[in-house]
Amino acid sequence: MTAYEAKLGLYIAGEWRSGEGRDTHDVLNPATGETLAPLPVATAADLDLALEATARGFSLWRATAPEQRAAILMKTAALLRERTERIATITTLEQGKPVAEAKGEIGLAAAILEFHAGEAQRIYGRVLQRPKGTRSMVLQQPVGPVAAFCAWNFPALNVVRKLAPALAAGCSVIIKPSEETSGCAIEVMRCFQDAGLPGDVAQMVFGVPDQISRHLLASPVTRKLSFTGSVPVGKHLTRLAADTMMRTTMELGGHGPVLVFDDCNLEQTLDTLVANKFRNAGQVCIAPTRFYVQQDIYERFAQGFAERTQRITVGSGLDPATQMGPMANPRRPMAINELVEDARNAGARVLAGGQPFASDAGFFVAPTVLADVPLTARAMNEEPFGPLALLTPFATPDEAIEQANRLPYGLAAYCFTENGRLQNRLGDDIEAGMIAVNNVRLSWPDSPFGGMKDSGYGSEDGPEGIAAHLVTKTFHMM
Repeated sequence: MTAYEAKLGLYIAGEWRSGEGRDTHDVLNPATGETLAPLPVATAADLDLALEATARGFSLWRATAPEQRAAILMKTAALLRERTERIATITTLEQGKPVAEAKGEIGLAAAILEFHAGEAQRIYGRVLQRPKGTRSMVLQQPVGPVAAFCAWNFPALNVVRKLAPALAAGCSVIIKPSEETSGCAIEVMRCFQDAGLPGDVAQMVFGVPDQISRHLLASPVTRKLSFTGSVPVGKHLTRLAADTMMRTTMELGGHGPVLVFDDCNLEQTLDTLVANKFRNAGQVCIAPTRFYVQQDIYERFAQGFAERTQRITVGSGLDPATQMGPMANPRRPMAINELVEDARNAGARVLAGGQPFASDAGFFVAPTVLADVPLTARAMNEEPFGPLALLTPFATPDEAIEQANRLPYGLAAYCFTENGRLQNRLGDDIEAGMIAVNNVRLSWPDSPFGGMKDSGYGSEDGPEGIAAHLVTKTFHMM
């Protein structure tokens, strides 16, 4: 048995199904390019069985007492914490991030489960004032079976973000995680299974994404779509979901602007931003990416950012000394290198990185800093989704806000200033679903996570994550 211990399969109607008689997809180690294991691909018949099971599961689960649903979520969180070492190792082998980052991801996933366990017992309606002898009530009830599709960048967290609010609300789920990080997703599902979740309530399938999405979203069984991924795919799925008027939550891409003003604590700001920019090799939808720096401190900021970036240790995520691992798949290094070359040709200065990474294997990219990046460069308009920092100066707050809002993305934004009046203005004027001032943390179990404009709509986490899985019904009695 190799270090990669995940047993890959489909989870349908409470049973794990192997690859026998099915096509398979190879799961790769991004640090070496080698195959870890074959992953079974769902057939149309498998998807029909999953739909039948989730319909049965919804009837069962919506009638399950809230405190019982909460107990299973709490037990799942405990199992995630107990199995952190194993799941984190599998995550690193499949996705590439350093083990320490994988452990942090699993810790946040467990905290989200614990929060939603509490929320499962706080789904309230209300009684309206009516004349004596009559009653009008507003009820909040589960929307129905959910089809959930996950991205590969946070393979444990994304799965939990889909399952926890749906299960807390009383919905059943068919979840399709990324085929590239299937082992981690499967281990998370085993935690739910071992915690006592009935087999029909949650299904896990893998396969050809377009075939699975078309099959599940065309079914009258499915009443809710939850998707995390790119803008183009999100718009495509929204069009499919419109045919049955199903509820949707779309957590799509971003191009996070960072506004750095000349009154900030410069050294602390640099330490914070460089560490966060290259987290998960920049493969984070809320990653700080476009750095707009006030012109009086621009050159000092650029020099400090480049110096810190050049000290980052890149390598296998299994090595404790590694600060940034490989990119998750062979598509990403090519895409980043093309963006860097385009920006260089447009006149950008390369302050760090900017060249192919010296490695005989794996999907590595050097952490890269570009200064004076013109607006015409592709990287300033397309989400890089990689270890690429783009720096440009600004003169006034009006100019900085205009640039922050220039793109159709509206997921995350970051601001660094000690001016309280300016902080309030930025909170009002910046078009983003999440804004952080003098810090970079946006993910908390009790706060909504989501964007606006092309970055999607609806929220995960917080009470809003539960609300997204509920329908409102009014009930009048005479």
